[in-house]
Order: sequence, then structure tokens, then C-alpha cells
Amino acid sequence: MKAYIFDLDGTLFDSMDVWHQVDIDFLKKRGIALPSDYMNAISSMNFSEIAVYTIRRFALADSVDSLKQEWIDMAAYAYGHTVQLKPNAKKYIAAVKGRGAKLAIATTLSAELHRLALRNHGILDLFDAICTTDEAGRGKSCPDVFLLAAEKLATPPRDCIVFEDILDAVKSAKSIGMTVCGMFDKTSEADWEQIRKTADYAIFDFQYAPEL
Repeated sequence: MKAYIFDLDGTLFDSMDVWHQVDIDFLKKRGIALPSDYMNAISSMNFSEIAVYTIRRFALADSVDSLKQEWIDMAAYAYGHTVQLKPNAKKYIAAVKGRGAKLAIATTLSAELHRLALRNHGILDLFDAICTTDEAGRGKSCPDVFLLAAEKLATPPRDCIVFEDILDAVKSAKSIGMTVCGMFDKTSEADWEQIRKTADYAIFDFQYAPEL
């Protein structure tokens, strides 16, 4: 493969617990209990879409921008200090970069957060491009962010491999001819069997990631 495209939350980063706690605390401040289906409902949305959905679902008075900034502020310390990489992620990224592959990120995370975490782990400079779903204009149920990453890397989709933990994202990357490696994350465990069937590869640890 000429290009490797990585999701962050739940794929490179073991970070979904951060967002679960943010969701609990954010809604608790407004006297609302976190519904059991909330995280699944927003899993493939971009950051702005999540804000719009949350405002509508809970009839909040917040603006989209103020809500997004509140979430960023709540998560910033964790991303800069405590969020960990998935097992062997750094070693794998460095290895494929060393073989001359191009690397990109395709994420829902805002720049304020993904740069904090990537810098904290010393891997920011390994990536040739960083693409967000807000930049692409749509969430990962559509392939736009993956196409944007391929464009920035000047690589045809057929020569790209995508690493993802969300079923909708796996499906959308496959729909444009990209090779896909599913990464297990406990927050998407209910979809794991379908992820395994849909993706070309499926792993629990980057030690077992494909060498293409």
C-alpha cells in the first residue's frame, strides 16, 4: 500500500472513555441523564453534526459553536496528558513511515484536541496530512473524509488502507475501493462481528496489523 489512513478515537487512541465521561458530565449539568443509545447514534457524525443532533434531541438553548467549545474544553486535559495510544500503534506507524508510505489522519476530532494528543505521543510529524470530518463536510457514514485524505496524499483510493473502529466508517471506506482494517474498541463491540465480515482485516492490537 502507498498510503495509510488512520482514525483516531477508538483506533489509534484508546480514548472513547473520555467522550463517554464528557457526555455524562455535559448532560448532567443540564439535568439530563445520558441515554444508552446516544454514543451509538452519534458515532459516525462529524463534530458539528453531533452538536446539531444534541441540541435538537435535548432541546438545548446552546449554540452549535458554544457547545462544541464546551466539549473541547472538557476534553482538552485528557488529550494533552492522559489519553493513551492503542497497543503497538506508535511502533506500527513508525514502521510503515520508514518503508516510505504516506500517512494521513481522518478524524472527527477538532484540531485543538488531535494536535494535543499527537504531540503528547511524539507522532504529529509522522503524518503527511490531517483531515477532519468537519473539513470534509460530512460524517463518516459518507466517504468524503477518506477521499479528502487520498487527495491530500495524491494517492488513488485503491492504493490506500484505512484503519477504523466504526462500522459505518468501515463500510464507507470500502465503498470507494479502499482496503480496510477494522480495529476493535469496546465501545463498538456490538458491531465487531459485522466489522470483521466487512473489513479486509480485523485486529485487536497493531502488532497484528497488515504489512502491505
